[in-house]
Amino acid sequence: MTRAQIASKISEATGISKKEAEIVIEGFISVVIDCMRKNGTIEIRGFGTFKNIIRKPIKARNPKTGESLQLGTRYIPKFKVSKEFKKTVQESLIKE
Repeated sequence: MTRAQIASKISEATGISKKEAEIVIEGFISVVIDCMRKNGTIEIRGFGTFKNIIRKPIKARNPKTGESLQLGTRYIPKFKVSKEFKKTVQESLIKE
């Protein structure tokens, strides 16, 4: 499903215009990105949690040149689905 399709679904479900739904989606995405940049956590009950995972520094190798390099600490954004979300999806797919 694309961003435009999501906006259409939200528009149909809520009665707001498609343009307003697109603005809401853009706003949500910007808030999530801004929070993740500040190493924050976003928890949406019944949906899931956005948070950064810290990866320790490691030695790596460039496969093309064989050169060895040091990768510093990295922050990887992750999304963990809530138990309710998993259960709902699982139940609906099993019924099909």
